[in-house]
Amino acid sequence: MANRRDSRIEPSFEGPPQARSSAGLSVNEEDRVVPSNRKASAKRKPAKGKSSRGGRGRSRRGLFGVFGRLFYWCFVLAIWGGIAAAGIVVYYGAKMPAATTWSIPDRAPNIKIVSADNQLLANRGMSGGEAVGLHEMSPYIPEAVIAIEDRRFYSHFGIDPIGLSRAMVTNLLGRHFSQGGSTLTQQLAKNLFLTPDRTLERKVQEVLLALWLEHKHTKDQILEMYLNRVYFGSGAYGVEAASRRYFGKSARDVTLSEAALLAGLLKAPSRLSPARDPKAAEERSQLVLAAMRDEGKISARELASAMSAPATRSPSYWTGSENYVADTIMEELPDLIGDVRGDIIVDSTVDLTLQKLAEQSIRRLIDDSGKKLNVTQGALVSIDDSGAVRAMVGGYDYSTSQFDRASEARRQPGSAFKPFVYMAALEAGRTPDSVRNDAPIKIGNWTPDNYGGKYFGKVTLATALAKSLNSVAAQLTMEVGPNAVVEAAHRMGIQSELQSNTSIALGTSEVTPLELTSAYVPFANGGYKPDIHFIRRVTTTDGKVLYDSGGGSAPRVVKPEIVGMMNSMMTGTVETGTARKAAFAWPAAGKTGTSQNSRDAWFVGYTANLTTGVWFGNDDGSPMKKVTGGALPAQAWHEFMVAAHEGVPVRPLPGTWKSTPADTIVPDEIPSANNAPPAPVPSASVGRQAPAAQAAAPAPPPAPVRAARPAQTVDADSLAMPEDDSATASIKHPVPPGNVGGPLKKKQTSILDILGGG
Repeated sequence: MANRRDSRIEPSFEGPPQARSSAGLSVNEEDRVVPSNRKASAKRKPAKGKSSRGGRGRSRRGLFGVFGRLFYWCFVLAIWGGIAAAGIVVYYGAKMPAATTWSIPDRAPNIKIVSADNQLLANRGMSGGEAVGLHEMSPYIPEAVIAIEDRRFYSHFGIDPIGLSRAMVTNLLGRHFSQGGSTLTQQLAKNLFLTPDRTLERKVQEVLLALWLEHKHTKDQILEMYLNRVYFGSGAYGVEAASRRYFGKSARDVTLSEAALLAGLLKAPSRLSPARDPKAAEERSQLVLAAMRDEGKISARELASAMSAPATRSPSYWTGSENYVADTIMEELPDLIGDVRGDIIVDSTVDLTLQKLAEQSIRRLIDDSGKKLNVTQGALVSIDDSGAVRAMVGGYDYSTSQFDRASEARRQPGSAFKPFVYMAALEAGRTPDSVRNDAPIKIGNWTPDNYGGKYFGKVTLATALAKSLNSVAAQLTMEVGPNAVVEAAHRMGIQSELQSNTSIALGTSEVTPLELTSAYVPFANGGYKPDIHFIRRVTTTDGKVLYDSGGGSAPRVVKPEIVGMMNSMMTGTVETGTARKAAFAWPAAGKTGTSQNSRDAWFVGYTANLTTGVWFGNDDGSPMKKVTGGALPAQAWHEFMVAAHEGVPVRPLPGTWKSTPADTIVPDEIPSANNAPPAPVPSASVGRQAPAAQAAAPAPPPAPVRAARPAQTVDADSLAMPEDDSATASIKHPVPPGNVGGPLKKKQTSILDILGGG
């Protein structure tokens, strides 16, 4: 027992490890489950090199840990962001109609207006231009647009992640919204379906619609739709409208530099429009050209050539007088075909060559004499015998004023209204050979003086009309009555309201140049009143006829013998009267007119082919400097009509009448309207006015009544209106039908009878 106990080896924690028996059990301080309170540092110091390596290892593990945690949380956030984005898309997508109901809306219909010789006058409608196929337009246009707006158009799926990311980074760095990441497909979706509001809902819907467009249509179809609908500024939608607007040509003929300018407008159409800022438009086009070169669309030589092209300068508005015609056609079109639901072609009656001639004549005369004579505006209307308007100029320059003075401005016609007075007198039994005494005349408080106070004594009606004698016109109006004059004017084509009083003899009621000219057409065509029209036919683009004027029959409004007498008298106006400057090789007739103080100057004349009216004046009604109807209007008429009749066979004016001196009537035997002798039977030859010697009688002295109250004096084609006290004055002082130098009739007539035509 003692031996076993003595041989047993007890565990020991004392002494160095080397002293321990290799066969016995041995533990040290590090083997304790619970270490002792002794500090390990007191026993052993670690080596320096070993400690450094351990620190770097822990540092690396810490750095990787930070990035790992960052990656982890980014991944988590991306997942939640994707879920949120998907939720937003689902939410806003659910608010949209079902995709099965989506369809491309119809493009705003274009109205193409062409001239009688099949030249383009204008495009009208919301787009302002017809749709042009991608294969039809200049190839530079799509290349330029893609280069500057969406260079990866043919490779993305409707959304360009690269472009979108680039735009986001640029906007973040710049701290403001300067770039957009929308593709052409997205822009088309916005233009077709959405409002321009910058909201999250609109952006989500834009993306969904872009994906749908890419699924339903080819890239070329999308690009073609985009180019035919996008806004290019200045009221032009689509490349055809923009090309016509800025370059005056079709999109088919656009050059490289012009295509670059069009593509540059898409960023800011209104601000970069060459009609507003040509320099800004040119600078932007240079950027487009550089982008095209970077994309390999053009060569270095093409780039240099396009860069050297001069800047495009466009008028601030559509220019050309043919636009006055287009505007009028647009006003008439709904009454003919109703609402326009698709592209249509309007064949107009206007001859573009004549239209340009008319515009050039009006502008040249104003350019040459406008400042000297204080005239700023002019208008011209030309109508053929069928009522077709062949030319219409509504002002000096359409680009600066779109107000149509030809069809909308009502002005006093002055003596240009007198033909209706004389026609009413002829219908009441007078003839061109009938004689009246041209002398001072007073009607109540109104004295219709002749030009310069000159009077010619006994004259025929033919001479009185040729010389535009106011006193004779006033006498005739009193004889036949103002109502007869108003009826004759309306029957011939005047549509404006006319005042039924004696002063109507001198054209005090306002009319438009278009209606006054149209009222002369029956004199030119033999007595028929056609429908005045601008439109011959309306068809769809595939040839379906929507309207055809048909050239229906025109009613007769004047007897042939009256037409013959009127043409005989108004021929004298051109040959020997106030419109001598209008005369040319063709048989022509007409009448001048000048309103009070030369505020309006007119000449309306005609041949057997055309009836043309010309007006000059100022929009504010300010007087011109002694401009009469026989001056600028007659000159413009002459220039236009000479050119319009070049190469056309000469035709005589319709109707015949032969002067028969035995039919003349002396002043003392003036018949009343109710007891008029029958009109003479017309003969086979065209008559002429009475010999000039017959009109050479000296003027009698002014009537004594004129000294009692000074009368207002106006020129031969004008009028000073009386004050509104003539009725009471006539009761106290009855006035005879006119003091014409001979013995007065003893009939007691009040001014009410005079003004009423009794």
